[in-house]
Amino acid sequence: MEVEADIGAESMKDESFFGPLDILLITALLGIAAWWFMKDKKKDSAYKSYTIQPTALGSTTDTSGNSFIKKLKTSGRSLVAFYGSQTGTGEEFAGRLAKEGVRYQMKGMVADPEEYDMGELVNMKEIPNSLAVFCLATYGEGDPTDNAMDFYEWLQNGSADLTGLNYAVFGLGNKTYEHYNAVGIYVDQRLEELGATRVCELGLGDDDANIEDDFITWKDKFWPSVCESFGIETMGEDVSIRQYQLVEHTEINTDRVYTGEVARLHSLKNQRPPFDVKNPYLAPISVNRELHKAGNRSCMHIEFNIEGSRMRYDTGDHCAVYAKNDDENVEKLGKLLGVNLDTLFTLTNTDEDSSKKHPFPCPTSYRTALTYYLDITSNPRTHILKELSEYCSNPEEQVKLKSMASTSPEGKQLYNSWIIQDNRNILHILEDMPSCKPPIDHICELLPRLQCRYYSISSSSKLHPTTVHITAVRVEYKTPTGRLNKGVATCWLADKKPNTQPDTDLPSPVVPIFIRKSQFKLPTRPQTPIIMIGPGTGLAPFRGFIQERDLYRKEGKPVGETILYFGCRKKSEDYIYQEELEEYVASGTLKLYVAFSREQEQKQYVTHLLEKNKDELWNVIGENNGHLYVCGDAKNMARDVHNIVVNVIKEKGNMEEAQADTYLKKMEAQKRYSADVWS
Repeated sequence: MEVEADIGAESMKDESFFGPLDILLITALLGIAAWWFMKDKKKDSAYKSYTIQPTALGSTTDTSGNSFIKKLKTSGRSLVAFYGSQTGTGEEFAGRLAKEGVRYQMKGMVADPEEYDMGELVNMKEIPNSLAVFCLATYGEGDPTDNAMDFYEWLQNGSADLTGLNYAVFGLGNKTYEHYNAVGIYVDQRLEELGATRVCELGLGDDDANIEDDFITWKDKFWPSVCESFGIETMGEDVSIRQYQLVEHTEINTDRVYTGEVARLHSLKNQRPPFDVKNPYLAPISVNRELHKAGNRSCMHIEFNIEGSRMRYDTGDHCAVYAKNDDENVEKLGKLLGVNLDTLFTLTNTDEDSSKKHPFPCPTSYRTALTYYLDITSNPRTHILKELSEYCSNPEEQVKLKSMASTSPEGKQLYNSWIIQDNRNILHILEDMPSCKPPIDHICELLPRLQCRYYSISSSSKLHPTTVHITAVRVEYKTPTGRLNKGVATCWLADKKPNTQPDTDLPSPVVPIFIRKSQFKLPTRPQTPIIMIGPGTGLAPFRGFIQERDLYRKEGKPVGETILYFGCRKKSEDYIYQEELEEYVASGTLKLYVAFSREQEQKQYVTHLLEKNKDELWNVIGENNGHLYVCGDAKNMARDVHNIVVNVIKEKGNMEEAQADTYLKKMEAQKRYSADVWS
């Protein structure tokens, strides 16, 4: 090898190995390589800098337009209304407060705490007579909503000096839940602890009763308190102020028109992951079957195919469904409002500084807005009735709407009976008040957004990784006015039947869905015993739990006792998943207690069966550190279960009331007592 090398070196002396062109090409290639290396290095350096030194929530630096202080200053505002909202109500209340601020010499803005640097609250004192209002919902087991989570954790973990910050809090909760308004109560107290000044007493709204009444009652105290605190002597006139400006399009590129997308244009045609709340996946329905055997009620078992979507779920998570309003109701609204529903339009915020440029994706058609974007079936709130009254030509109808929008005892009573008890929506109001003819663009501005519906996933991700199962009761009922009200999502889903004929090319119906993570989880150790209490569709997440425990048993793993309390009306009618459950019992996976409430003179519920098995209950949760799960009705069942558990802890654990409460709270903190309930 050395000889060969010498020969080669010698020959190179006689003749140059590289020509001018070769040298030029090599130089160019080296230059490109150097550029590519430096480019990657810069990228890598930027990435590392971001991960090592993230922007702290408490930072007051204005980065990427997330400074609400800058927006307030540059636009001459002094009121900011933050919201923590899971269903849109908190956002709606915040918007109403910000809009009303003009009447009290306080120009306001609505802000999502997730989009802003909340550490800037320390700088609110720089703005004279400034005020921060927080409309915060409590979700799950006393948790903040997704968009308020970072702010909540900042308050918990930080120690910012909020001296000079004027604030007020309105909490949105439900008294049927154990942790009623926990978030609003905590934030109100914590802001004061950090030095902020409370301008108005804490307001608490109860969604189980009449949260609208709670809000306007609190609001009647809030504005006078604000006026007193800031020395505002006169109030402006109570006038209607439009927030959005209408433009109807006669010539527009239809390829730029939204047709029901949640956020990104054409996202339902050109699907790309990751799929989430703003980018749902169009999941084909592979199964849609009836679970009830008889009777006039309906319960559906639906399976969504998520193969190839890169979506993942864990047993116990929730599946969110974006449904659409009933076509017949949309057509009726169009006729009552006297418009061509296929007219294309855009609503643009008159406030140029607002981060919310449109109330929903625009441009779009009135038909699309009423079908996909607006809630046309819920009971309208009082501020909507007030706006509608301006469009009544009949004085009696106008007076009635204004009365219901007022805060007088008579008006509140009328609103409760005529709107809430009679269950009227916007369509019913316009039908029953024929002289009321609001412009459709104002209706589009006033109505809240149509929200997705959440369902507990009723399958195990380990057994069914490519399908998501849900269990849903079809909602359909007569109102006191004789009208037939239909559940938006369940009645829409009921019509989506998969193609069961193999010889046809009919595509399966698709539904926009995404997965929401839940804390409702099985123990990490399969040998931990569990008790599940889930009457009716409360069985849904437990079906997934049982599937998973059965899979572990079949794999030869040690599995703790798996006990289920299920209840329904009659065995012959609504005993859902009966065959499956009985198979699990026969195989030794499940121990089952079933209560049939209508098969004997004295009604029997799951709580009656649970009370009979106190020793077994204590054996699981007290002697073997087992887990207890409750899913279903929060108003009665979950509360009764809670009381039974407390009594069992006292009786079998030989504890006083206070000790039993402490024991239960410890179970909750350890995720050994979990509830997935609704009212």
